[in-house]
Amino acid sequence: MVKTYILDKAQNLPFVVESVVENDGGAKATIEDLLKWYNENPDFLAEKLRIHGAVLWRGFGINSSPLLEQLVRSMSGELMDYVDGNSPRTKVQSGVYTSTEYPSEYFISLHNELSYSEKWPKWQFFCCATAPQEGGETPLADSRALLQNLSSATVEAFREKKVKYIRNLHGGRGMGPSWQKTFETEDPAVISNYCQEHNMEHEWLSNGSLRVSHVRPATIIHPETGEEVWFNQADQFHPSTHPKAVYDSLLMLYQGKAENLPQNATFGDGTAIEESMLDEIRTVTREQMVLLPWQEGDLVMVDNMLMSHGRMPFKGPRKVLVAMSPF
Repeated sequence: MVKTYILDKAQNLPFVVESVVENDGGAKATIEDLLKWYNENPDFLAEKLRIHGAVLWRGFGINSSPLLEQLVRSMSGELMDYVDGNSPRTKVQSGVYTSTEYPSEYFISLHNELSYSEKWPKWQFFCCATAPQEGGETPLADSRALLQNLSSATVEAFREKKVKYIRNLHGGRGMGPSWQKTFETEDPAVISNYCQEHNMEHEWLSNGSLRVSHVRPATIIHPETGEEVWFNQADQFHPSTHPKAVYDSLLMLYQGKAENLPQNATFGDGTAIEESMLDEIRTVTREQMVLLPWQEGDLVMVDNMLMSHGRMPFKGPRKVLVAMSPF
């Protein structure tokens, strides 16, 4: 019923499982066909996911939030809410969200989801409900390859000093996400308890906003493969991730006070990360990334520790849904 291949042989990812036959009566393959294949090949899939970091199922018609939820529950048994998330997205139903809703003309840098948190998803599942007219690919990059291709000076600095993530979350009006949407609650006490439980420093400011900071490792060991992987979002949190005009405007708006920016990243000891290092990270990531062009009904399963992901600019409607499963 399927053919399997590697989409980009040079980077060895993702592994593709594509339906090649139609069912009786001419109907295309369905979620039941996908789950049948999955249940017959769990060890094979696990091996391919460890090797390639991501698996793309194509031709099975996974194009809605109910289908995505059904599939994730069948494969992992549980969906994870996007609490403490850092990108604008809409909750479609329990455990299912739209993918990042930044303006379509912007590139979204590659990252491992919630790598700035103590609680991140094991797997991510993306499905395409509406394919864009142009662009909008999801770029993927192997976190092992990123670590191997960065300079030893950059890697050692990040290993030793770690990364401090700083966010200023407004209370309903302002730039960036609000603390209400970030933590999916209107109750400050719930957020304070969450921060204490997850070793996050937090401060309620007089203007109703919330400042949170968190020191996290820049690399970690994958629990199944035993491999060290690049696992941080320093280059994405740092304001230099924006186009130069936006970056300059932010610095002017906040009078050069980095601690007041909507988000920022420093080394764990509070010292500034050299922008040359951030530029190196972005360059290496661009060199390693593979563009995954969407077709309606595509489903991509990503090992969140082995694979970083982002979004290319696009034109026309684009709707990609995401669900996450915990460890």
